[in-house]
Amino acid sequence: MAAACEKNALIKLPVTSLKVGMYVSAIDHSERLTITSAGLVKHQNLVTQLQTKGIHFVWVDPTRSSFAMDKTPVLPAANGLSMSSGQHRELAHKQSRDLLFEARGLVRKVLSDTFEGKPIVIAEVEALAENIIDAVMKMPNTLKCVSALRSKDAYLLEHSVNVAVLLVTFSRYLGHDRDMLQQLAVGGILHDIGKIKVDDKLLNKPGKLTPEEFEQVKLHQTYAIDIMNEAQGLSQISKDVCLMHHEKLDGNGYPRGLKGDQLPVHGRMSCIVDIYDALTATRCYKEAMSPSAAFKILLSLTPKHLDEHLVYEFIRCIGVYPAGSLVELSDGRMGIVWETEGRKALSPVVKCFYSAKYKRYTDVTLVDLNRSNLSIVRGISPAAMPVDPSPFF
Repeated sequence: MAAACEKNALIKLPVTSLKVGMYVSAIDHSERLTITSAGLVKHQNLVTQLQTKGIHFVWVDPTRSSFAMDKTPVLPAANGLSMSSGQHRELAHKQSRDLLFEARGLVRKVLSDTFEGKPIVIAEVEALAENIIDAVMKMPNTLKCVSALRSKDAYLLEHSVNVAVLLVTFSRYLGHDRDMLQQLAVGGILHDIGKIKVDDKLLNKPGKLTPEEFEQVKLHQTYAIDIMNEAQGLSQISKDVCLMHHEKLDGNGYPRGLKGDQLPVHGRMSCIVDIYDALTATRCYKEAMSPSAAFKILLSLTPKHLDEHLVYEFIRCIGVYPAGSLVELSDGRMGIVWETEGRKALSPVVKCFYSAKYKRYTDVTLVDLNRSNLSIVRGISPAAMPVDPSPFF
């Protein structure tokens, strides 16, 4: 998964177009697609063998092919969605991927500088925050899809960026002004900065932490207090996001045990967003949850730990099936929620690529549920998918 953000969708090619040097991920045998031993085409006689067996199409991974390929997929038209729309999506996808790559790089630099005792350069973080706000406003679907690709080995980097993206998305939904969006984004980027001073063995422990170990991990908030105090030019709201995301309304949170009205709205928002992103991420000790499963947990934490009204608002903001989440349709096809902006919660565009009914890949098709008799029957966690969905993001 670590390199998943760099992958393009698999390309469906006629066997007659297969060349030596292409990397075949799957073969399409008539009505039934069979996963075979994936590998590089080393000899042209393999093409002849496939034709002899009646195989008409293959699925090729261009990123693993040594043959210089035209990377335009040979796939069926996507339910009337225009080619210009597809090209626009591809450009937005690249811009989102580049932004998230840049964001993770900056978080890595900030963590490294902090570990070495250097002050945080707030101007750099604010510039990134502005780029995140622009991306949320201009290309929310693609940003969510790209950020949905997670690696358990890069959790701290991805979590920091995703919390910033989610806070901006949530704040915008609530009608806050751009200045608030920027302060929340900065706080999100920096919210776990104190973890740089916690032993990696504890942060990445595959099993359950002992009470003593959990107390050690909780110290990251104590470390963050000193780091925040030394950061020049950091707003109080940004500091609050960093220092309040583990507080609880009943006063049983940390580091300060704030209670009730002591937690401002932006502090309450940070608690919700931090938990949601942690639940929907793959970690070294757990698989990622589906958004719907995460929503149930958020609701179970109200009203003692989380603000009930804000949790419901967050669910409405993100949507029951957010862009980038995995779903199964009523005809058994599985895919990625592709477009949600300006659409009813239960009628997104879904990018389908696998059939649970026939246990095979299908033609990659964009299904517009506004124009279809199909419906979503359930959300799926990444671990519950029979195949790796990352090449199709």
